Amino acid sequence: MPYGWEASGPVDWNTLVKYLNICRASLVERLAYRGDFLLGTLLRFLPVLTTILLWEAVFAGNGGKDVAGYTPRQMVAYLLLIHISRMFSSMPGLASGISRDVRDGNLKKYLLQPLDMLGYLLAYRAAHKFAYIVTSALPYALLFLVCRSYFDGFPPWPTMLAYLASLLMSFLIGFYFEAMIGMAGFWLLEVSSLVWIVTTLNYMISGQMFPLELFQRDYPAVYAVLYCLPFKYLAAFPATVFIGKAEGEELWVNLLLQAVWVVVFAVLARRLYAAGLRQYSAFGG
Repeated sequence: MPYGWEASGPVDWNTLVKYLNICRASLVERLAYRGDFLLGTLLRFLPVLTTILLWEAVFAGNGGKDVAGYTPRQMVAYLLLIHISRMFSSMPGLASGISRDVRDGNLKKYLLQPLDMLGYLLAYRAAHKFAYIVTSALPYALLFLVCRSYFDGFPPWPTMLAYLASLLMSFLIGFYFEAMIGMAGFWLLEVSSLVWIVTTLNYMISGQMFPLELFQRDYPAVYAVLYCLPFKYLAAFPATVFIGKAEGEELWVNLLLQAVWVVVFAVLARRLYAAGLRQYSAFGG
């Protein structure tokens, strides 16, 4: 079977079991680093206090008025929920790992074995996320317990289901987007600068730094562009779903568009992988 690509036809039960076993083995491996996950989670909480104090100062300077349609409580709740969004959608090391495998010739392990690279990496990342979420669940629960005054409780169950669906799709968008960046290694010798540029831009245009609605009044054209791009689904959209900023028809339309972007990115990643393999060469053992 060329290029290790097994999914050119229908996925059979044996193939599914194989990748589930990969996911299980990866989960056992990642749980060995649960102490690192826990420490990393606690260190991420350090900027939270600074963020809360910063936005309290912004609202105080604005006379307590809403900013871009956000009340002070909603703004802090949004920025806290961004941590959950990024817990699902961030893929540290994925793009650089793919590029390094291409450059060093390690990609051939996927070509010689009955493994699809994207399928393997997806199973591995799913295990990594599960291990991280389980390990950091208690610290995050304590954080949100301390900051419960910024929330109005859990949303209704239909909204909660939509929120969970948006998080799962943000994981898939984040995975395939980072994989596509890694595919640049087929044509570029080094992608670290590209990864840095994309990561820096993504921090702002995905709504991690502040809600995208801040652009709406003074820069409507910029807001219109950012609203149409898929990057808001990596961070901003799930957070707005939870706090009730995306409701009714807008909510379901955006969920549908998010699903469309998952398919688009998956197809693009697959096409880039196939195109890269057509010119790939590896030598040695």
